[in-house]
Amino acid sequence: MTAQIIDGKAFAAGLRARVAALVPAFHAATGRTPGLAVVLVGEDPASTVYVRSKGKATREVGMESLEHRLPDTTTQGELIALVEQLNDDPTVDGILVQLPLPAHLDAQEVLLRIDPDKDVDGFHPINAGRLATGVSGFVPCTPWGCVMLLEDRLGDLSGLDAVVIGRSNIVGKPMAALLTARNATVTLCHSRTRNLPHYLRHADIVVAAIGRSRFVQGDWLKPGATVIDVGMNREDGRLTGDVDFDGAASVAGAITPVPGGVGPMTIACLLRNTLVAAHRREGVPLDERSI
Repeated sequence: MTAQIIDGKAFAAGLRARVAALVPAFHAATGRTPGLAVVLVGEDPASTVYVRSKGKATREVGMESLEHRLPDTTTQGELIALVEQLNDDPTVDGILVQLPLPAHLDAQEVLLRIDPDKDVDGFHPINAGRLATGVSGFVPCTPWGCVMLLEDRLGDLSGLDAVVIGRSNIVGKPMAALLTARNATVTLCHSRTRNLPHYLRHADIVVAAIGRSRFVQGDWLKPGATVIDVGMNREDGRLTGDVDFDGAASVAGAITPVPGGVGPMTIACLLRNTLVAAHRREGVPLDERSI
């Protein structure tokens, strides 16, 4: 068996195109374009690249990119003041504070100050609570993208056995909640799980987000399983996932590559969330299922 490659790059391009197609109608209804504010503190190389990519993608779909670059000497008070200014700015629909922040800043306190209705990253506890209880809110972009890829590949997820490896607030926990909401039977595993292969051998869906290069082995998988690899690790100068791709591809039915799988979906879902936030804030109707 050779697994089908799940092309996240192509799917993300389609999602960005659907977002771009809806921006002109929003502009016609409101006289403005949706605005995404991104805050970068310091000059972390990876964060700088991410912010540049997000800005480029935002502009490409016709939305406004509002970048705020602050020195690494920025104080907690100064950063919170900027977030509150963006909360009050009617031209800003989404606020993203790029993580990680410099060590002297309290990221959790900063994220708590973001207006939950502008929290397009989906990290605010109010949005986490909305997800857990089935109330409409904003979902973290990476797990949301994973679900889109899974439903595109498998259709209805009801009754499927799913294993999520990793319990972070950014990926693992929201991923488990999203799969549960779609009636999958979900097991949430992590670094302390005993006999992890036992759980994977029964899983129709595996989402690996544990942050360990090529950790999940092919012979742990159920033949024909769909594998979503969220990992982004650097090994010998190249990107690797959390799954041993070659071994897994000989067993799985479908698998995301690294790079080119989940990564492109994250930015595409950020643009989607920003568009949705703009429509909700302005009271402009939008069929959110269409995107």
